[in-house]
Amino acid sequence: MIALGVDPGLATTGYAFVAEATDGTLTALAYGVITTPQAASLPARLGDLNAQLSALIARWKPNEAAIESLFFATNARTAMSVGQARGVVLLTVYQARLPLFEYTPLQVKQAVSGYGKADKRQMQEMVRLLLRLDQAPKPDDAADALAVAVTHLHLRRWAGAASTA
Repeated sequence: MIALGVDPGLATTGYAFVAEATDGTLTALAYGVITTPQAASLPARLGDLNAQLSALIARWKPNEAAIESLFFATNARTAMSVGQARGVVLLTVYQARLPLFEYTPLQVKQAVSGYGKADKRQMQEMVRLLLRLDQAPKPDDAADALAVAVTHLHLRRWAGAASTA
């Protein structure tokens, strides 16, 4: 099973492909960020996000995708641009015919760290430990995408265990 985790944003979208072995071991296959040039028009930036994410999906062939649900910030302009990027991510995942799952920031923090108020540093360290990485993942958007993928795989496994019990 390979899960795609996405942390959407207009300037920077984090992505992560995490594989789960039959014994439950998780491995980060690839992670990073998709950036769009600030000088480009909004349609060009959104089109670029779609093209780059589509290419990554074609390369890594995930079975499912997970995205963090939209968190409404106090800055309306930021919320709008994140919402537009999120819409492109949803469309791209739909076009790839991947099942899509959404998780709140609280669900991600609880699934990865066991603490719903974990800060960025704590989350990055837990992701590092869970995926057996040499260093905490960087940048923040890629680390967040890894956390979303880990959350999906953990919750998917727990749901399966609960349904077979």
